[in-house]
Amino acid sequence: MGDHTVTTAVLSEGHARTDDLSIWPASTTRLTHGELAVGRVPLAEIADRFGTPAYVLDEGEVRERCRTYRDAFPEADVLYAAKAFLSRAMVRWVREEGLGLDVCSAGELELAVTAGFPPERIVLHGNAKSPRDLEAALRLGVGRIVIDSPSEIARIAAAVGAEGSQKVMVRVVPGVSAGGHDKIRTGTDDQKFGLSLTDGGAQHTITRVLGQPQLELTGLHCHIGSQITDVKPYLVALRRMVGLMSRVRDAHGVVLAELDMGGGHGIAYRPGEPALDLAALARRMRAELVEGCAAAGLAVPRLAVEPGRAIVGPAGVALYRVLTVKHTGEKVFVAVDGGMSDNPRPALYGVRYAPRLVGRTSTAGPGTATVVGRHCEAGDVLASDVELPGDIRPGDLLAVPVAGAYQLSMASGYNLVGRPAVIAVHEGTARTLVRRETLEDFRNRDVGA
Repeated sequence: MGDHTVTTAVLSEGHARTDDLSIWPASTTRLTHGELAVGRVPLAEIADRFGTPAYVLDEGEVRERCRTYRDAFPEADVLYAAKAFLSRAMVRWVREEGLGLDVCSAGELELAVTAGFPPERIVLHGNAKSPRDLEAALRLGVGRIVIDSPSEIARIAAAVGAEGSQKVMVRVVPGVSAGGHDKIRTGTDDQKFGLSLTDGGAQHTITRVLGQPQLELTGLHCHIGSQITDVKPYLVALRRMVGLMSRVRDAHGVVLAELDMGGGHGIAYRPGEPALDLAALARRMRAELVEGCAAAGLAVPRLAVEPGRAIVGPAGVALYRVLTVKHTGEKVFVAVDGGMSDNPRPALYGVRYAPRLVGRTSTAGPGTATVVGRHCEAGDVLASDVELPGDIRPGDLLAVPVAGAYQLSMASGYNLVGRPAVIAVHEGTARTLVRRETLEDFRNRDVGA
C-alpha cells in the first residue's frame, strides 16, 4: 500500500492514510522491512511456517472483545453467534470469557457441547430446523429453541414428549429495515425469517405456543439485519417488541421474562468506515427498555444480544501469496492463491477490503490494482481498485485485515482448492486451530467408483 519506509519510526503525513492500522487487531505492530506482527508473531513467519492461504486469529483480540461486550451489557446475556466462526478453541475462549452461544445447526451445537460448552447456555436458531437439529437440541439439553415458524410448534412438542419440557422463544419480525446489504436485512416481512408483527403471525404463534404444556415460552426474539452501524433501528425494534410483550400480558396474563434483540452489530472493514458504537447501543437500549416497560406497566425482561462478526471479525487476518500480476489495458489484476472458495463475501454482498503488502518494503509509488482469486469465475474478486505498491509481483505476501467473520465459515470446496488453515496467535506463539484441507480429505469423502 505504498509503504516506502514502513518501520517502527513515525510515519510521514502522506503515509498516514495508506498505513492506517486502526482496523487491525490491537496487538498489531510494525517491524522493519515492511513487516507486521500480530500477537507478537510476524505475519511473514506465519506464511512461511504454515503456508498460504491462511487465516490468522488473534486470541487476545477475541477475548478482549468478549470482555468489552460483558462490560457494556453487565445486566444482559451476551451470546456469541457461532455462525460467524466456530472452532473448538473459539468455543473455549467464549466460554472462559463468560458468554453464551447461539447456534444454527446440529453440527454447530454438537461441536460446541463436545468442546465443553454448557448446553444450557446455548440457543438454537434456524428458519428451517431439520429433525436432526431438533433431536440434537433435545438430547443435549439446549437452553432455548427459537421458534421461527408455526410448524415447529407441534414438531418440538412431539419430540419433547408428554412428560418433557423445553424452553422456547418466538422470533418476531418487527418491520424494521436495517443492514449493510439487501441480502442481510432480516427485520422486514419480505424475507424468510420469523413471524410477522404486521399480519398477526407472531401473535397467533405465541397463542399456540402457550397452549402447549410441554413448551415453556420464556420470551421473544428478533434480529433485524447484519452489519448495522446505526443505533436507531435497534431502538425502534425494541419499542415494538415491548409493545408486543405488553399485548401478550393483556391477552394471556403472561409476563415474558426474556427479550433477545439479536446481533448484526456493524464493524469497519476499511479505515474510515463507520462502526456501531457499542457503548451508545447498550446505554440507549437499556434506557429504552426501562422506559418502555415502565410506561406499559411491565417488569423489565432480561435482555440478550448476539454479536458474532463484532467479536471475531476484527480479530482475523487473511494471508495470501501473489501468484500472477496481469496488466490488461488500464487495469492491474493481482491474482492470489485463494479467493471465493475461502471468502465468498465480495461475490455475495459486494464487500470491500483493504489488503496490504507485508514482508518487504516497496520502493515504488502506489498504484491501483484489483486483487482477484484463482477460481474459474469472473466474480472471484477479493478487493476491487485498492492501493498497492506499483512493483507488486509474484511471490509477494498480501494481508487482509478484518477477516475473522463469515469467510472461512462460508468457505466451499470449489475447484477442490481446499479450505485454508486457521492459525491462532497469542503472546508470541502461533499454533494451528484448524488444519488445511487436503487432497486426501477430498478423496476420503468421495466414496463412489
